[in-house]
Amino acid sequence: MATADVIFTGGAIFTGSGEPISGYAVAVTGDRITALISASEIDLYRGAETRIVDLDGALLSPGFQDAHIHPTSGGVELLQCDLSASEDAADAVGRISAYAAANPEVEWISGGGWSMDHYPGGNPLASLIDAVVPDRPVTVMSRDHHSLWANTAAIRAAGIDASTPDPEDGVIVRDADGNPTGTFHEGAGELFAAHRPAPDADLVYQGLLRAQDEMLKLGITGWQDAMIGTGAGMADALDAYLRALDEGALKVHVVGAQWWERSGGIEQVDAMVARREKVAARGAEKLTLGTTKIMVDGVAENQTAAMLDPYRDGHGHVTDNAGLSFIDPEALKQYVTALDAAGQQVHFHALGDRAVREALDALEAARAANGPTDGRHHLAHLQIVDLADVARFAELDATANLQSLWATHEDQLDELSLPFMKDGAVMRQYPFGDFVRAGVRLCSGSDWPVSSADPIAAIHIAVNRAVPGSDREPLGGEGQKLDLATVFASYTSGTARINHRDHDTGRIRPGYLANLAVISPNPFELAPGDIHTATVQSTWIDGEPVYVRPELVGAAAER
Repeated sequence: MATADVIFTGGAIFTGSGEPISGYAVAVTGDRITALISASEIDLYRGAETRIVDLDGALLSPGFQDAHIHPTSGGVELLQCDLSASEDAADAVGRISAYAAANPEVEWISGGGWSMDHYPGGNPLASLIDAVVPDRPVTVMSRDHHSLWANTAAIRAAGIDASTPDPEDGVIVRDADGNPTGTFHEGAGELFAAHRPAPDADLVYQGLLRAQDEMLKLGITGWQDAMIGTGAGMADALDAYLRALDEGALKVHVVGAQWWERSGGIEQVDAMVARREKVAARGAEKLTLGTTKIMVDGVAENQTAAMLDPYRDGHGHVTDNAGLSFIDPEALKQYVTALDAAGQQVHFHALGDRAVREALDALEAARAANGPTDGRHHLAHLQIVDLADVARFAELDATANLQSLWATHEDQLDELSLPFMKDGAVMRQYPFGDFVRAGVRLCSGSDWPVSSADPIAAIHIAVNRAVPGSDREPLGGEGQKLDLATVFASYTSGTARINHRDHDTGRIRPGYLANLAVISPNPFELAPGDIHTATVQSTWIDGEPVYVRPELVGAAAER
């Protein structure tokens, strides 16, 4: 019997599904889990050099895996003009002013993280930035990366004026005379792409490393990067990942979702397969490119999410706007069928109920043409799903990719989305409970930097459908709440399956990689309203600690 290098004992163990088990220990040898043993068997695996980790009542879980995240853009924004912590419009402007003063050498200021609910109609004005930075171009992305805020200097530098038409996939917010006022939704933000300097390669690399450090603190040991390519104001991350591989700096395992250019066509399929195979030829399991990301629609806050029913205006009257389908639905069927046949997983951004239906129709066409495959296709965001389409997920083996942190009443939803949706739409928001009852597979992601990457914060909301301390009714009603074990599984074994890494990650079982998170207090022993108080104490990858909570360094966490 092999002597273990590490043994975790003294706490409950979430194995990747079901309720946690108690009275067991986990033995690790090298980078693998050796055995799940009873406490009485520990001495059989203990050697002179064995490290005994006393959980002291904490929960041992597989490392979390994020199924939809933008690490490099999030990391770069932390290193640029970061507005993600802004509490209101004045705070955001103050942060822009402070960044400009601290970085006089930056000729074009970039960054992001502002919240639409801080501005009337979700549309900040160029004049707000002009008041503090009138002489340099400034462009900052919204926290959801579906809108861009620019000052007058940037608008002039890009040559945008009243005569500039709206692109097919975007909207320029204008005054009564047609002049741009400072906000550019969706594809309109790309009007600046040829004029603002792109982040240099070293900045993108440093952003990746910064993001990895942030994710390890949260117990995240793997992710699916939802955009490898350029678009939505983000830099292509592939070179940064390859550099991290070459330098031995990439600790997590990553699935890269190659960005589908909606202005392009089916010729992209062959290019993506070639790129996938080129990376695979390096023989590095930590990075694969077997996924394609397709944006089907926009977001509800700027009324570009594709809906079955038109949006209402500010007076409750029905308009002629039902959002945008970024790709013609018939073309989408063709593209998805070709990707599926080529062995590419499809990762859909589908937020409105019409977008969800169009994505499912495309998967249905692919199934009819190709038969069942192991594509493990998934739809992310899913703000509104028509009840008639819920059961189709399971029928088509489509996974629901949950961003649980959004499934609660908050200002952006309550002020910028719900008032403009059809009557009764509040009961169809993020219908997680419906998915479970219909037998739909789940995975979970954050969409960071759109929102916090903290899995425990998202898990809290999935269980409660309300933010901590809220006295509001749960969004969508009690029936859309998830039980804790289901959400934990979606963030571990569920995402491992989506990432085609369920053969060696996402569970605590012999032969699997020792990618683990220690969480205290044990969330399964907390009242539902207290789940958010749990925190990651340490994160382990390949049997080695890659993060230890600072106050625990040097503490008696081992014996």
